[in-house]
Amino acid sequence: MRGAKVLVTGAASGIGRATAEAAAAEGAELVLTDIDESGLDKTVAAIKETGGVVSVSRALDITDYDAVTAFAADVHTALGSMDVVMNIAGTSAWGTVENLEHRHWRHMVEVNLMGPIHVIENFVPPMVRAGRGGALVNVSSAAGLLALPWHAAYSAGKYGIRGVSEVLRFDLERHGISVHVVVPGAVNTPLVHSFELVGVDKEDPKIQRLTHAFTKHAIPPERVATAILRGVARKRFLIYTSFDIRFGYWWKRKFAFPYEFVIRRASAQFSRLLVSKSS
Repeated sequence: MRGAKVLVTGAASGIGRATAEAAAAEGAELVLTDIDESGLDKTVAAIKETGGVVSVSRALDITDYDAVTAFAADVHTALGSMDVVMNIAGTSAWGTVENLEHRHWRHMVEVNLMGPIHVIENFVPPMVRAGRGGALVNVSSAAGLLALPWHAAYSAGKYGIRGVSEVLRFDLERHGISVHVVVPGAVNTPLVHSFELVGVDKEDPKIQRLTHAFTKHAIPPERVATAILRGVARKRFLIYTSFDIRFGYWWKRKFAFPYEFVIRRASAQFSRLLVSKSS
C-alpha cells in the first residue's frame, strides 16, 4: 500500500473505515467516499490526525451513476488513475419472498451490485490505460457463497458482485490488475444493528436472541481490514475473514447433500419464527 493511490467506498464506518485507516497506516494516499457525510468527515479527520494522507474525499451515493462519474473525473484530474480500488460500501435487508417488497429487492441490487459496478466502470478503465497494474477489491459476503435463510434479496447483489469479480479476475490479469472478493460473515459494524428484517418484529424475544447470537460471533472490522490488506498482498482471489465461512464454503463444495440438509433445517427453523409471529 505504501505510496499507492487507494480508493475506498463506504469509508464512514465499519469495514470501510477500518480498511481506510489500515491502508493509511501502511502509507497509502487515500481517496474516500461514503453516503454519510458526517461519518466520512470523522474518518478523514481521524486519519489525518495520525499522519495519514487523504487527498480527496466526497460524500455521494454510489447508486447515482452521474455522481460517481463526476467524482471520478475530478479524482483523475487531480491525481491520475488509482492503483487500488476497494468497493466496500453496502447495505443489508433480510426477509422471506412473501414479505419482501419490490423496493427491498431493488435497493439490495442497486447498492450491493450496481453501486460497485458504477465504481468499476469509472475507475478501472483508467487503471488499464495507465498500464501500472494494481488491484480491485470487491466486498461480497458469506451470503455470496452460501444459501443463507431469508437472504434472497441480499444474495442477489452479493452473488452478483462475486460473479462480476470472477470474470474480471481473468479479464484483468493480462493488465497486471489482481481482483479480490472479500467474503465476511458476521462483522461487528453499525450494519449488524441497523439491518432491515422484513416482516418480522425485531423486538420479539426470539428475534432478539437470534440477533444476539449473530452479534456474539461477529468479528471487529479491524480484523476484516487486516485480512483484506493481507489478501491483496498475497494475491488471493477469495479473502476470508473467519474460519467458519472458509469451512462452510469448502463443505458446500465437497459435501452437497449434508450442506443441503443443514440449509433446509436452518430455513425451517427460521420459518418457525414467522409462524410464531403470526400466531
